[in-house]
Amino acid sequence: MRPLSAVERFFERLFERPSARLFRARLHPVQVLRRVERAMERERRVEEGRTVVPDRFTVHLHPIDLAGLAPADGLPVEIASGVLAFARRHGYTLRARPWVAVMADAAGHPGEVQVETRFSDRSTELDLDELEAAMDRTRVFKAPALRGPRATLAVTDPNGSSRRIVADRGSLTIGRANSNGLVLADARASRHHARLVARDGLLILSDLDSTNGTRVNGQAVRELAVGAGDEIRIGDSVLVVEAVDDGLSDGSGPPRGSHLPPGER
Repeated sequence: MRPLSAVERFFERLFERPSARLFRARLHPVQVLRRVERAMERERRVEEGRTVVPDRFTVHLHPIDLAGLAPADGLPVEIASGVLAFARRHGYTLRARPWVAVMADAAGHPGEVQVETRFSDRSTELDLDELEAAMDRTRVFKAPALRGPRATLAVTDPNGSSRRIVADRGSLTIGRANSNGLVLADARASRHHARLVARDGLLILSDLDSTNGTRVNGQAVRELAVGAGDEIRIGDSVLVVEAVDDGLSDGSGPPRGSHLPPGER
């Protein structure tokens, strides 16, 4: 551990904890990722001319924060993907595929993120391109069945082709990676670009720290409740929310993830 890491953690707690208590700001996934990235920077080391960073992370969150990060079961996947992207951008070396565990820890305070890091024992250097492709092939996670809005989206791809998809009472991730619920063939979309999730009876769109941002009705957004008629732009793809119901229908409509011919209503 570098000598200044304890001092850095002190100032993180000094400035971040009071704001969380005073404003009760909800913790966002991108904030958790930023803490993990800081931990990677603190613990990096040089080995044989390579800058090696940790690849094992245990993230401790207050139960209130963890409950607000719905769907929490997808958070480790997003952080692991972010770790890989961060290592690529900075030219760092990972010894093994990133592994992330997220734990509820009542000993901490709301708004605080504690990150434990470890280095894998594996000594062979990983090819980040091959690792990224492998993660896309193997990462499969089930979206939780949440009671909430069900949305029908009309999707127009950059090549002009159209399709419709139903986001049914759960979480729908959107981006280029094959592990997303809605995969976009769009070079300007990030691998994991945005997420739609049912929360408190609303349909919430969140940008997942994408490179080119997410726009709703022409305005850049980080997180926003969307409804029928809203136009979502991700890269050169356009998603129009055609309908949102209360999630209490009999399920006679098209199944989640089904594609219908354009123009069919």
